[in-house]
Amino acid sequence: MEDRWLSVDEIAAYLGIKRDTVYKWISEKQMPAHRMGRLWKFRKDEVDEWVRSGGANTSPSENEKSQDE
Repeated sequence: MEDRWLSVDEIAAYLGIKRDTVYKWISEKQMPAHRMGRLWKFRKDEVDEWVRSGGANTSPSENEKSQDE
């Protein structure tokens, strides 16, 4: 059961953020999400890896600069 798809509400609760932040991160920070019809679905392991790699950092421009140098 651990490998099921999570909804926007479920991933927001898991990360401790608001729904609006989830949608913002999908569009602005390339949060791993899969569109199924009108709904966004998430794999917990993909989101965990994205967070570990710094995807959820508050200032992505600083993160991108350090990788380019």
